[in-house]
Amino acid sequence: ATDVYKRRALGGGGARRFWVPMLDGTERVGVLGVTVPRDDELAASRAKNLASLAAVLLISKRPHSDSYARLVRTRPLTLSAEVLWNLLPPGTFATEEMVVSAALEPAYDVGGDAYDFGLDGRTLRLAVFDAMGHDTSAGLTATLAIGAFRNSRRLGEELPETAEAVDAAIQEQFTGRFATGILAELDIGTGMLSWVNRGHHPPLVIREGRLVATLQGVPDPPMGLGLGAETGLLSYQLQPRDRLLLYTDGVIEAQSPDGELFGLERFIDFVVRHEADGLAAPETLRRLIQAILKHQRGRLQDDATVLTVEWRNTQHAHGLVL
Repeated sequence: ATDVYKRRALGGGGARRFWVPMLDGTERVGVLGVTVPRDDELAASRAKNLASLAAVLLISKRPHSDSYARLVRTRPLTLSAEVLWNLLPPGTFATEEMVVSAALEPAYDVGGDAYDFGLDGRTLRLAVFDAMGHDTSAGLTATLAIGAFRNSRRLGEELPETAEAVDAAIQEQFTGRFATGILAELDIGTGMLSWVNRGHHPPLVIREGRLVATLQGVPDPPMGLGLGAETGLLSYQLQPRDRLLLYTDGVIEAQSPDGELFGLERFIDFVVRHEADGLAAPETLRRLIQAILKHQRGRLQDDATVLTVEWRNTQHAHGLVL
């Protein structure tokens, strides 16, 4: 991912134009064109260093630059999308032990989908939410869910209490609104996954190119209804290189003009095939979103969100063998 994408000769001399990825950690933020007098390893190394510096400058200035925001948009955002995209974490985050990737579509007209994740020492906390509706209120419900999720986990509360905090926050601010969701924690040292399911599609686990687990469990009611449900905490032991998939109904219920659903089987097959091809998770999700858009002829009927976590703790793998 850090190599020069392409070298192109300029004129009849030795000058070259390098195209170099600009990375913020593992998140791709752009591509930088660099003209160099000759094509050699020193020039390529300097071009990569320049791209790294440019990425740092871009990320540091982006939060307060309206000029940048206008330049990268191809059309105006709706109000709910404006609020939500300023709240979501980056689409990619990685350490030596795990990789988190997320994708949400549509980008300019978000309804009620949202995702969040954060690392606290050796614990990764993550969530996917799907608020009812496709209007501004749905977007505000989703952003409120993220806010309550972050506030509760930063108070040190456990997953069941966090789910109840989201439930209470939505009920307090809205009448008749709710959100389904998966709230989860992963111990990145052991691979132990814990989660609560509030009326949402069950998580999936991909291992060695096949689906090995659909993490079923009787789901509790969606958040925001105030039913006072006893949220059940579930758990599952991941193996090194397992990939966890969280998703919203806009993925599997994406419908073609002739009524054919994208479907769970096609979704799983797509992820498995691209994983077998050696593609990184962010690129797999990018292609998945494009496939969903193509299936619907470019017109989404609902938000489509996918959050994946690959746990790759090789030290734990050796421990399991012994």
